[in-house]
Amino acid sequence: MAHNKQAKKRIRTSNEARIRNKDKSSAMKTQMKKLQALIDANDKAAAAKELLVTFTHIDRCAKHNIIHSNTAARKKSMMSRRVNAIA
Repeated sequence: MAHNKQAKKRIRTSNEARIRNKDKSSAMKTQMKKLQALIDANDKAAAAKELLVTFTHIDRCAKHNIIHSNTAARKKSMMSRRVNAIA
């Protein structure tokens, strides 16, 4: 347990940041699952629209250092390949 004022504040702020990061990461994962459901349903038009929303979520997480920028690029590439593969 922290004893001085600075350490107590650091614990408090890091917990707030952890919760904020978890919310953004969870929202990104949920959006990716929503897109994957459209891909599985072979709905190319709806999947193309959801792809842009998914890109926004991924970019937002990368911007705030929740995920690495290379990870974001890999996820975006993977999702766009899956959407383009729909017949």
